[in-house]
Amino acid sequence: MLNAARTSSRHPATPRRASRKPWYRLRLHRLGVFLLVILGLLVAARIALPHYLQSYVNRVLDQSTAYDGRIGTIDVSLWRGAYTIHDIAIVKTANSVPVPFFEAPRLDLALDWPSLLHGKARGRVVMFQPQINFVHGPTPEESQTGVAQPWLGMLNDLFPFRIDRAEIKDGQVHFHAFHTRPPVDVFVTELQAELTNLTNVRDTIEPLIATLHASGNAMRSGRFEMDLKLDPAAHRPSFNLAARLLDVDARELNELTQAYGGFDFETGRFDFVIEADSKDGFMEGYAKPLFRDARVIGFQDLEESGPVSALWEGMVSVVGQAFTNPLRNQFGTRVTIQGDLDDPQMSILEILGNILYNAFVQAFLPRIEGRYAPDIADVLDTTKQEGSTP
Repeated sequence: MLNAARTSSRHPATPRRASRKPWYRLRLHRLGVFLLVILGLLVAARIALPHYLQSYVNRVLDQSTAYDGRIGTIDVSLWRGAYTIHDIAIVKTANSVPVPFFEAPRLDLALDWPSLLHGKARGRVVMFQPQINFVHGPTPEESQTGVAQPWLGMLNDLFPFRIDRAEIKDGQVHFHAFHTRPPVDVFVTELQAELTNLTNVRDTIEPLIATLHASGNAMRSGRFEMDLKLDPAAHRPSFNLAARLLDVDARELNELTQAYGGFDFETGRFDFVIEADSKDGFMEGYAKPLFRDARVIGFQDLEESGPVSALWEGMVSVVGQAFTNPLRNQFGTRVTIQGDLDDPQMSILEILGNILYNAFVQAFLPRIEGRYAPDIADVLDTTKQEGSTP
């Protein structure tokens, strides 16, 4: 008994320890809590992001002192690094122009994945069904040109990466004159355009780095084509331009010709070609307005137009017929344009001389000559004919 007691006093019974979770389970629990917190923060940020972007975009659009911007809702697509602005409009703050300078139902800004192949992260903007309205008015307050405004800087501020590529899908460009009688609206619709290398992602050393190609329908009847190379960072415009309108129904120009010339077309087709080179705002180039199979409304409309208008239209019709090239049935001329972009100079004597040249020597053709924009002339030229004057 004594030995048993001693033994029990030397080795008292040890209490059982509480069972503990393995260390890896504890770490997994903490990791799970951490991930849930992060997920909650991401969800909250995702919910708040459109509202933040809406406020941010409005602040960016307010950078221009002459124009104000407004937008609708914003959608965010994190998986492709993009967001979409709905119902954007930029209007003149003076409220003296009845149409916005720019409006579009949808503007998509996204990461331009091909630029990553060049080792640079750049952005891309796609404008869906945009409309741009230029307005010529009797005063600067009633005109709308959008010049001298920080559009490129504003575009870059809308995206965390520099915008290198811009696209227009099904756009419209209008040239308005609301003060004339009748009001004038010259327009291009179904415009498809692509502007690339805005930030020189290709590291070219050429002074004109960005390129623009555009095409669309002109005045519901003709075809519009344009190629442009430019320096988007130049203080004053520097570019090479080649553009033309082909086979426009001359009757679609009656608002323009009636407002500025006092006559109307009854039939005819219109072609227009322009090529220009500008360095720091000084431009050299030419334009060729050409009318084929054209007939101006004349004396027979005395009762409808009034005697003075009918007499003037009759004189225009007679002069047009007298100076029409018989082989192409074409009236036209070639105009040299030179000088500052704000005030280009043209020679009246040259215009009249080329009217005579087109009528009695050789007809001008609606082709790009390649004198001022040789790098892009061949892109548009599809009407070369041997032995013919440009």
